[in-house]
Parts: sequence; structure tokens; C-alpha cells
Amino acid sequence: MSPQSRLLRKLVSENPFQPATSWWRAVELAAVIRHGLPAGEGLDLGCGDGKLMRILLEASNTSLSLVGVDIDPLETRDAVESRVYRRVHTVPGDRIPEPDASFDFVYSNSVLEHIDDIEPVIAEVSRLLRPAGTFLFTVPGAGFHDCLAGPLPAWSDRERYLEQIDRRCAHRRYWGEPQWRACLERHGIEPARTVNYLTAPEVQRWETLSRFTAGILYGAVGQRMQPIEIQRALRLRKRGVRLPAWLSAPLAGAISAGVGTDNGGRFGCLLVEARKRA
Repeated sequence: MSPQSRLLRKLVSENPFQPATSWWRAVELAAVIRHGLPAGEGLDLGCGDGKLMRILLEASNTSLSLVGVDIDPLETRDAVESRVYRRVHTVPGDRIPEPDASFDFVYSNSVLEHIDDIEPVIAEVSRLLRPAGTFLFTVPGAGFHDCLAGPLPAWSDRERYLEQIDRRCAHRRYWGEPQWRACLERHGIEPARTVNYLTAPEVQRWETLSRFTAGILYGAVGQRMQPIEIQRALRLRKRGVRLPAWLSAPLAGAISAGVGTDNGGRFGCLLVEARKRA
């Protein structure tokens, strides 16, 4: 079984109410594992409830000394209980209560695209990194919209459809390598490597799963609540709810079945490794 398949089974088991997100994260974490995690003292920027980091560490057979940061107090409460982190801060990403040059690396998994004012956050990352420290992050890239199949029926307004997806996903930007390079370099951080991941067929599998899960719920509440708020209102995010293997394995298989391989050179996401100037 491939690492991505194992990750998908694990994610589906622990997040049975999020099949689309589990699919995306399985592809994403497999890309991170192939790339390799940094070593040393680390900061998880946008740690959420800690579940994703725990799954990543287990799948990569890695042990790290980590501090978690997230703005959502309900998520950080669970992150503390996850015992993945030495400390957890409930603060915005531009005001992290840690000393200068505290960390060998900062990791951020699909978080930066949600932040309205990104420059202060990148400045804070630079402040916290030690000289030659690593900033490793994943984000939807410039090709994300192009990878989407589009609305149903096909003659519907594509621009309106894309705007609705962006609102539901709270995506504020789709930068490519040039935009990230310019932003990082303004704060003394130099990109060292970029990796494309989430092919067009994989994006479209996420799109289909999302269309008939979160998309339906989002429409049902008049597009007034974000998916995480809907999940909480429906009490779907209760801690400790897991599917047994005999259920999660076939569900994961169904989620990934028949995904095409014709990518046409298109990718939806970008992994960036950057280094603070020494």
C-alpha cells in the first residue's frame, strides 16, 4: 500500500465527516513526507487541533519538538490535549509570544492562503527563525482555479462558481512561485525549492467530493457559515470519534477509485521550502 493510501485511510478514520478534505490532505501530506520534514525546534503555524501534525509525524516515523500556534481557541484547546506540542499559543500569526530566533524551522500546512494581511505574518516568521532556518509551507497555487472542472450544469457562470468556492474555502490568494519569492525575500527569506502537487484529476476528485458534502451544507445555511462552523453546529467535530478499519478502508478506497492520470501539466498546489538568510 502506498504512503498516500495509508494516509487517506487514517484521515478518513479520524475525520469521517470530511471526505473531500481527507483526500486533499492525504495527497498533501504524502508530498511533505516525500520532501522531508526539517529537524530541530519547530513552530507549527496554524496548528489547528493538532490532529494533522500527529498523523504526519506518525506516518513519517518522526519525532519533533514543536510549538503550536492558532487563532481559534476551540482548536488550540484540542491541540493542547493532543500532546503533540510543548506549548500552544492562541494568537494571530503576526503576534507570536516567542523570543527572536527561537526556531530551527517553521511549518505551515494550507494556512497562509487564508490570511488577509500576509506580510506581517511572514515578517513574524522571519523574526522567529534562526539564521539559515527553514520555512516549509503548503498552499493552493496559481493553477488551482484552472484545475477545477467547473459548475454543474456546465453552462452556469464559472466566475460565480469560483467565487463561491473561494468564499467557502476562505481562500484569499493563489500565488505562484514568483509572488511567494518576492514576498519572502522582502523579509530576508529566500526560496530554495518549490514542488507542485495535487494534479488536476486530484483537484477534481476533491471538487466532486466537496460539491456533494460541504458544498450542499454551505448552500443549506445560505452561505452564512464556514464549514468548520457547520461541523461544530452539527456536533461533527467531537473528539474521539473514529471509524474502525473495516469501514475506513473501503471508504478510502471509494474516495480514491478511478482518479485519472492525465494531468495536462496542471497542478493545484505548491510546497515551498525557503531559508532565512544567515
